[in-house]
Amino acid sequence: MARYKNLGGDSGISSYEIGADSIEVTFNDGSVYLYNYASAGKHNIERMKSLAASGSGLNSFINTIVKKLYASKLR
Repeated sequence: MARYKNLGGDSGISSYEIGADSIEVTFNDGSVYLYNYASAGKHNIERMKSLAASGSGLNSFINTIVKKLYASKLR
């Protein structure tokens, strides 16, 4: 997993893993969620990948846009 840069300094996300059609997000509390095209839509997943790579805005995007549209809670 890649460490989330957290450029804003207040993110609840610690790391992420990008797949071809998915993104796995690890939150600071240790929980891990898998989001994919089927659960959240291609446009949203691609936006999440971009935000993750940039290190800013991913937590806000999850909280306001995709919310509970995860494919599964892995941990």
